[in-house]
Amino acid sequence: MENIIESIKKDLENVINLSDLNELKVKYLGKKGIITELQQQIKDLDVEQKKEFGIKLNEIRTLFNDLFSVKQEIFETALINLKLQQESIDISLPETVVKTGSKHPMTRIQEQFEDLFVSMGYTVYDGPEIETDENCFQKLNLCKGHPARDAQDTFYLENEVENYLLRSQTSTAQVRAMEENIEKGPLKIVCPGKVYRRDEDATHSHQFAQIEGLVIDENISMADLKGTLELFLKKFLGEKTEVRFRPSFFPFTEPSVEVDVTCFKCGGKGCSLCKQTGWIEVLGAGMVHPNVLEMSGYDSNKYQAFAFGTGMDRFAMFKYGITDIRTIYGNDIRFLNQFNRRDED
Repeated sequence: MENIIESIKKDLENVINLSDLNELKVKYLGKKGIITELQQQIKDLDVEQKKEFGIKLNEIRTLFNDLFSVKQEIFETALINLKLQQESIDISLPETVVKTGSKHPMTRIQEQFEDLFVSMGYTVYDGPEIETDENCFQKLNLCKGHPARDAQDTFYLENEVENYLLRSQTSTAQVRAMEENIEKGPLKIVCPGKVYRRDEDATHSHQFAQIEGLVIDENISMADLKGTLELFLKKFLGEKTEVRFRPSFFPFTEPSVEVDVTCFKCGGKGCSLCKQTGWIEVLGAGMVHPNVLEMSGYDSNKYQAFAFGTGMDRFAMFKYGITDIRTIYGNDIRFLNQFNRRDED
């Protein structure tokens, strides 16, 4: 054992790199290493010899591990220093400009809508963009041949004219949410997403983003709807915003209203944006028609509901001063770069 100790010291002194050092570890501690073989001999000794032999063997193992660690640290430090010398960076060189992305204005608007309604206790509900005629029209009180369908002329899938189409409104998600609510209890959701209609000009697109809300409970009234929309619009457009409700018609609500707000450009005085009226129409709403509740399994004698919907594109255009809706979906990097450093409100 004394000879082994001397051998360990000598071998570790003469080793010159990490590779040789690891080979030395195999020589002494490997499966067939010198120290390993000594350990296997313990079983052949008597009790007294085992104790003395074991103590000495542990001393040898500890000695080897200590000397090995010292050498290993020396070699590894040397390697790091060599790398630092060979891979040094000249910090005097000009930096490389890295192009960074930014949130699309529609992404910003949708996140702001969702955050606001979630804070009011709503749940965000999503639905498919390819829908059935039944969900898109019939269960919203627009039977086949109903003239109100013309205002939502949309895209039907080839050979599926009577069955499947690209949804023209996110109300289809509300239908699904009502049907999935097996207990037919209270419901409070907002449904954001893309919708499709056959429109395309400076203020209309064949694809645009919509968000709709639905609240179902007992004793729901028009006062609840008005309070909700006033809170939403003042939070989103500013506390000084005034809200106006005008009677209107939607097949799926009764009574129905169009909702206007004071023009945020002129403050209601009249300008080119509001066409000198002082008001801008922003959304439609109303009390959900009993037929719609009944077709989705709700008892209209027990539950009442209100619903509202608006185009998120319109709010993006108002908020960011976008004059042509087509630029939102044009994928022009020059347009999108305008929003790189726009601070969140």
